[in-house]
Amino acid sequence: MFKAIACAWILLVVGDFLSTFCYHVPEHVFGHLHLQTHHSYKKNFRHYAILTLNLQVLLDGILGALPYLLVAAVLWYSSPIGVLCGLLFGQFHVWWRHTSILDWQTPKSVDLLCRILFITTPERHWQHHQKTNQGYGDIFTFFEQPAQGWLRLLRLLRLRFSHRIVSQ
Repeated sequence: MFKAIACAWILLVVGDFLSTFCYHVPEHVFGHLHLQTHHSYKKNFRHYAILTLNLQVLLDGILGALPYLLVAAVLWYSSPIGVLCGLLFGQFHVWWRHTSILDWQTPKSVDLLCRILFITTPERHWQHHQKTNQGYGDIFTFFEQPAQGWLRLLRLLRLRFSHRIVSQ
């Protein structure tokens, strides 16, 4: 049982780290797929969740989930049950964090528990939809500050790289 719980948490923490720092933040700086499918003001709820057959939305979801799946493959031999539980919790969290558009209000007791466990609530995730410089870490809020630093560094690198190309 301990091994299953440990694998689930490792999957979620490492997957969220890799997804945040290798896909999500770089996509905010260098890409546009995630910004179009997840942050456009012209989108309605079905564009925010994985409940659509829109290929761009599905591709963005797959690219965001790929780090979790890679970690799952590594952890599978330690605890298949832990991996499945971690993936199920991750999917549930994707659906749950997108309920804010439906005027969901997280109960105070659940909100307190999420703060203690550093878990992103729908309200916190909605901040990221509205202000793309805030609310990083799809599952865990402790990735917020490092992700903002990574975002600033990548923007600086993009700016320096673009100036070199222009001056040549």
